[in-house]
Amino acid sequence: MTAEVTDPRSSRRLRHATRIPAHRALAAVLSVIAAFAGFGIVFVETSLNRINDSFTTQDISALLPKVTPTASADPEDAAAGQALNILLLGSDTRLGEDNQELGGGDVEGMRNDTTIVMHISADRSRIEMVSIPRDSRVAISDCRMLDGSTVKGWTGKFNIAFANGGRNGNVAEAAACVATTLYDLLGLEIDHYAVVDMEGFTEVVDALGGVPMCIPNDVYSKKAHLDLEAGAQVLDGETALAWARARTGTGLGDGSDLMRIDRQHELLTNIARKALGLNLLTDATKGTAFITAVAESLTMDPEFGDSHYLLGLAWSLRNFDTENLYMTTIPWEYPGDGTGDVVWKEAEAQAMFDAIMADESIIPEADATDPTASASATASPEASPSATLSASATPSITPSPERETEQDILDSCVIDQ
Repeated sequence: MTAEVTDPRSSRRLRHATRIPAHRALAAVLSVIAAFAGFGIVFVETSLNRINDSFTTQDISALLPKVTPTASADPEDAAAGQALNILLLGSDTRLGEDNQELGGGDVEGMRNDTTIVMHISADRSRIEMVSIPRDSRVAISDCRMLDGSTVKGWTGKFNIAFANGGRNGNVAEAAACVATTLYDLLGLEIDHYAVVDMEGFTEVVDALGGVPMCIPNDVYSKKAHLDLEAGAQVLDGETALAWARARTGTGLGDGSDLMRIDRQHELLTNIARKALGLNLLTDATKGTAFITAVAESLTMDPEFGDSHYLLGLAWSLRNFDTENLYMTTIPWEYPGDGTGDVVWKEAEAQAMFDAIMADESIIPEADATDPTASASATASPEASPSATLSASATPSITPSPERETEQDILDSCVIDQ
C-alpha cells in the first residue's frame, strides 16, 4: 500500500513504501554506493544467467551466416535531466537478534543516528551530502501515519522526528516524519528515501570486502566495542559500524555528535572510493553478493527500490568523479545554554538548501578548483562549518576519472607523529 507522506499540494513528493520484513533498515548512504558501482547491471545479468541455466540449449551459431549484432541500448535514467534529493537515514532499531547484539541490548523504539540529505545534480556531475546533527534543536512537525492518525510534534532534538514516525515500528512512517520536518523547516522536497539498520550496514561493508581507513590515533570505546591502533587498516562491517556510531571513549574527541559526523563522512567517502575502484561490473560474484546485501538491508520508497530505476541511475553515474563528491554539515552553532544541543544558523542553512533546491553547487570555490582539497568538509566542535555557496563553481569532469585500489587508499594514510 502506498500513501502520500507530505503536503498533497506537491506534485513530486516522497511516498511511503509498504513495510519490508524485519532485518532491513543504518548508514543509508549505501544506495549511493550502489549507484556508483553500477551494481544493477551485475544483478540483472546474473539473474538472467540463472534463468538460462534451466533451459536445454545447443549452440548452432557456427552453422549460420555471420551477422554483426546490433549494440544494445544503454540503460535509461528515468530521472534524466532532473536533480534528485535523497534522504539517507541510519536507524538504531533493535528489531532482530543481530541488531540487539550490535546495539548492545534491546532498546524500545527506533531512532536515527545518521541523517544525510544527498543531492545528485541534474547533469550527474555533482553529489553533495549534507548531514543533519541528531542534536539539532528544531521544531518537529506533526507526523501523519498510514492509519490516518497523527503524532503531534514539539520543539526538541532532530532525531525525535524519526522516533515519532516509528512509533508503530514502520520504518517508512519514520522516514516520512523526517522528510515532513525537513520540508516544514527548509522547504526541501525529498524525492526518495533509504533507511539501513545496524545489521544491514555490517553486511554491506562485508560484501564490499571491508573499507580502508586511516585511523589518526589510538581509539578505545568500551560502549561502542571499539579498539583500534593508529594507522592504515581495513575495517570489517562490525568494526566500521562501531567507528560510525562511537561517541565517547579515548581518541574520539569531546564525545559530541558533530565529531562523530566527521568520522562518518570519512568512512562514507572511503566506501565510495573503494566501490568505484573495484569496478563491480567486472566481478559478477562480488557484484551479486553486494547487491544481495544491499537489497536485504535497505528500506526504500517503491520507485527508488525498483531495479530498472536504480540501473538507469547507476548507469548515469558510471563516470562520476569522486573529486565532485562533497560532504558537509548544515551550518550550526551552540546556543550557549549548556545543553549540548546545537541550533542551525538559520540564514546560512536556508541559503544552503535554497542552492540545493535550485540545483546550484554548494561546494566552496577552493574545493571546486583545488584538486588537492579534501572532498569532505569537516565540522569542528568549536565552530560551525559555514560552507560558502558557489553557484558558479564548475566541477572538474574527465571522461575517465581516476580510480583507486584499496592499497592506493591505504598508502595515502599519513599519521602525524
